[in-house]
This record gives sequence, C-alpha cells and structure tokens, in this order.
Amino acid sequence: MTMELRELRYFLAVYETGSVTAAARRCFISQPSVSAAIAALERELDTVLFARHRKGVAATAAADVLYRRARPLVDDALSLKALFESTPAAEVTLGLMRSLDIPRVLPLLKPLTQAGDVRLFLVEADAPCDARIVSRSMTDKDEAFAPLWSEGYVLALPPRHELRLKSRLTLADLDGLPLIGRCNCENADQTGDLGFKPQIVAVATTEEWALALVEAGVGATVLPEGVVPPDARVATRPLADLGLRREVGVAYRQTDAGSAAVTRILQAVGHAPPRGLRSAA
Repeated sequence: MTMELRELRYFLAVYETGSVTAAARRCFISQPSVSAAIAALERELDTVLFARHRKGVAATAAADVLYRRARPLVDDALSLKALFESTPAAEVTLGLMRSLDIPRVLPLLKPLTQAGDVRLFLVEADAPCDARIVSRSMTDKDEAFAPLWSEGYVLALPPRHELRLKSRLTLADLDGLPLIGRCNCENADQTGDLGFKPQIVAVATTEEWALALVEAGVGATVLPEGVVPPDARVATRPLADLGLRREVGVAYRQTDAGSAAVTRILQAVGHAPPRGLRSAA
C-alpha cells in the first residue's frame, strides 16, 4: 500500500470538521489538496469515505472504521519527533481573525511551521496570544501594528443576478437589494450613512456561509475581495462610491515589543524586529 501519513492527517481533519473547506483551513492548505488526498485514499482502500452534500460531507461507515484506526496511528507518528528533541521547542501563539484568506496567510505561516525550534499554536483573534493577524480597525490602544496588505471590498451577487451586467456598482444599487450580513465584518461601524436602511435577510457566521447563501440566491453580500476564492460561483463587482478598505497586519502589545515570540512572528512575515514602539492608532 502507498498510503501516506499526510493523506491520513487530511482525512482526520475532514472527518472531525465535517467539511473539506474547514479541513483546509485547519491544515493551512488549499481545498483541492485536501480533496485530492481524500480521493487518493478512497482509491487505495477501494471504498467511499464521505458522502458529499451542499453543506459539507458526511462520513460513511468505512470512514468510521478508518478513523478509529487512523487517529492513534497519526498521533503516534507525530509524537515520534518529540522523543529525539534535545531541548523543548519555543512556543509561539498567533491569533487569526476569521475573515482571512488562505492564499495570503499560508506563506506567512510556513516560516514558523517549518522551523524546527518553534511550536506554533493558532487561536482566535480575541484569545490570549503573543501576536495576532487582524484588521487595523480591530487593534487596541496598547497594541503596535505592522501592516501586511490592504484590500478593498466587493459586492458578491448571485450568478444570474441582473446587476452582474453592470461592471461597476454604486451604493444606490444596494437600496432594496436583499443583503446577507457577516458576523465577521470588521467595518460594521465604519460604513457611515448609506442613505437607506439595508434589507438584511440573513446573517452568515463565516465567509463560506455568506458565499454559499449568495450562490443559492438568498441575497448579496459585501466582503473583502481577497476572501472570494477564484472558483466561487458568484459574480463580484466593486462599489464605486463605498471607498471602504481594510488594512491587515500583525498586532502585538507594545510592552511585548522585542520579545522572542513577537520577534519570531515579525521575522516570519517579513518585518524587521521593532527598534521602537509604533502606535496602532
């Protein structure tokens, strides 16, 4: 058999999250890579492991059997390295806001995940951590901020919506348009007076849910352009008069500037360790 440990790791992530997309986020790889690994396992074992549906995947009886054997096998394999470590690896805890796109974040994490002397822990952006990758609008007064990228927002429309025929939209086009709110919106308090009351027909807890509801025709949504995957079956258009952008970067407590953990994180994302303090404001 040519079954690989990597394929089993991805299988465990899909089994435990119930979603290929969520598994890709957990493993910090692309969704097609997870799907390819599952397909390879199914060919190797000559069985079907997951039943696909619109909301994710459902484990089959064969997947239940494989999970019970694969979980301890993978845990044991991953623990082998610790047996030969002469010194404990440094622990670095990084917080991530939820509305981050994988293609931008993966290259930032790889220097930390591939370092043999670092144990990386990832947590929610509001959990205790050494530093966090967030929008500047989410930083606290006592935090310094090292910018990484800036991006605008787009309106995602159902694939056959009539507004897709316009190359550029205005806020007036949103008046009376069913909209899907986002729980993870970083700029909810910065949109100002739109001149009308938005017609919110649903609130999505994740960007994947927001895009799925748009694709289903429930409504449209405004979200950062980077979180829309290239294969999303929605139409995206810029809003000419919205002028809303978000700046994403590494935020860390000013009192922790120069600490080993913050220094490792800043070096990993391409920022020199701070010589002085910089306010997030």
